[in-house]
Amino acid sequence: EGPCGWGPCAPRALQLCNNSEGYLVAYSLLAILQGVVVNGLINISISTIEKRYELNSSLTGLISASYDIAFCVLSLFVSYFGERGHKPRWLAFSAFMLGLGSLVFSLPHFSSGKYQYGSKLEDTCQTAGTTFANATCSASTDSSLHKYLYVFILGQLLLGVGGTPLYTLGTAFIDDSVPKHKASLYIGIGYSMSLLGPAIGYVLGGQLLKVYIDIQMPKSMKVEHDDPRWLGAWWIGFLVCFFAVWLLIIPFSCFPKHLPGTAKIQAEKISETHDDGSQILVQTNNIGQSFKDFPVALLILLRNPVLMSLVIASSSEALVATGFATFLPKFIENQFGKSSSFSATLGGLVLIPAAALGQVISGILVSKCKMSCRSIIKFMISTCSVALILNTAFLFAKCGNEPFAGVSETYHGTGTLHNLTAPCNANCRCLRSMYYPVCGSDEVQYFSPCYAGCASYLPNNMGKTYHNCSCVGKSKRENSSEGLLYQAVPGKCPSQCKFLPLFLIFFFFAVIFTFMATTPTTVAILRCVPDKQRSFALGVQLVFLRLLGSIPGPILFGVAIDSSCILWDINECETKGACWVYDNGRMAYLLMGISAACKIITIIFVVMAVYFYKPPQLDKALPRKTAEKISAIH
Repeated sequence: EGPCGWGPCAPRALQLCNNSEGYLVAYSLLAILQGVVVNGLINISISTIEKRYELNSSLTGLISASYDIAFCVLSLFVSYFGERGHKPRWLAFSAFMLGLGSLVFSLPHFSSGKYQYGSKLEDTCQTAGTTFANATCSASTDSSLHKYLYVFILGQLLLGVGGTPLYTLGTAFIDDSVPKHKASLYIGIGYSMSLLGPAIGYVLGGQLLKVYIDIQMPKSMKVEHDDPRWLGAWWIGFLVCFFAVWLLIIPFSCFPKHLPGTAKIQAEKISETHDDGSQILVQTNNIGQSFKDFPVALLILLRNPVLMSLVIASSSEALVATGFATFLPKFIENQFGKSSSFSATLGGLVLIPAAALGQVISGILVSKCKMSCRSIIKFMISTCSVALILNTAFLFAKCGNEPFAGVSETYHGTGTLHNLTAPCNANCRCLRSMYYPVCGSDEVQYFSPCYAGCASYLPNNMGKTYHNCSCVGKSKRENSSEGLLYQAVPGKCPSQCKFLPLFLIFFFFAVIFTFMATTPTTVAILRCVPDKQRSFALGVQLVFLRLLGSIPGPILFGVAIDSSCILWDINECETKGACWVYDNGRMAYLLMGISAACKIITIIFVVMAVYFYKPPQLDKALPRKTAEKISAIH
């Protein structure tokens, strides 16, 4: 225990912050900014990065997983050696690395040059001559933009290094510094702040995506936000967070190794360690003092059945959480026909507040009811069961695909499915690599004005309207004037699906009950292991959580989403890029199947944790230090 400051420099004003509340504020700010970058800005930028750097969902899933790979590699060592180290200074290092990772992640924008739509091309049907000068494959056509994948991975690895101390040593420091009955409340607040970060990131990123990627749009270009070729300024948020996170190095570097009053709080705590003899073993052999104790300390935790059951349960939940955090905006965008920016903002406003609310509610309930370790685990069973029931939202809130000529239906009886070329546009010399969807007056979507057979266009206040479209059928609207026949307007056809509000309501409550298990899981883990292994236990949990949950989660979801693609972006060199159109029904069933399977696994292992748990056979009224002495004597 000591003053707040830097060596001999300890201003009196700083001592007002030298308590658990002051630390919680600093911890929460760092958790918020970490969430803004890792779970907010990166997730919301995924679709834009896919299109800008010609990546598919499986590769962007790998980018998302890179954070967890670094976290996984370092977590055990940081939590083991940091247990007896200066935890606040570890968090100062965390802030430094998070800022550096944010900077690196934004670098591809500055080195990849200006965003190019390609040379000015006629997008209407041209039947004579060579319409497109660049319609043939050349070496220059094969872009090298996909190589920036490695820069994004490096940025994520640095962010993973920075995030490791935050949720191991940072959380354990809270548990060290507050009374037992307040720990769940403080940890719940800290975790909910970590979820406020993604909410800010989603909203901030959604607004930044409305700004053109290079800030100033060339005068020769005139595209709207709902144009599939529009790309927003995804990189600005990362630069802002780079400066903000580095400012937090200052407060963390001034906290003492232990807050005033920590020794008294520790002496009054009651042990709830799982009674398998590990507490006595750690105490009598003083395990954890040197690196040679590392294998023994790890083995003690791996042989704790309660800990491992909770670890596997939380890993299963993490797989679903990270998968949806990465691809929920993309799901809303494709399932309900919304724009990228609107989908990202809507996803953030629903997903993140629900997750934060679940964390806080569970923290308050555990704290106010003063639940024992066994009661906490039973509480988790009920929340996970309700979340499983609410998961059925995907079954009845899914939407079918809107009619798309050459993809989901033929050109009014001509041509074949999955072939964009039909007799009505066979002579138009259309480019397969130029995706510019239009909606015909027959309420059918076409790949481009050229594939709709449109021969001319007229500019208007909304952009332009295409006329004389040979592939567009008669209008489905009654009393349509002759002038409105065989026309098309830029953009996708409006979705006729009305299930979005229903889906969001069910999904909101499913997320609340899912995250109501997160804080109790952490508290139960801290209670069921020997006192001197708490940080290490969190490290073990987070390693498994990454290996079994966060790393495969985005990749598994990305593969599932890619497998539902029915129209890929293919350039003149026949190179596959991003996906333009998905089978909505298949996507919904796949995601629901993955989510339901993981929920069932979670419930099974939480039940196993209740079965295995044996409370210590000591007088419940004895303080922890007294209980440890008696345990050592026995």
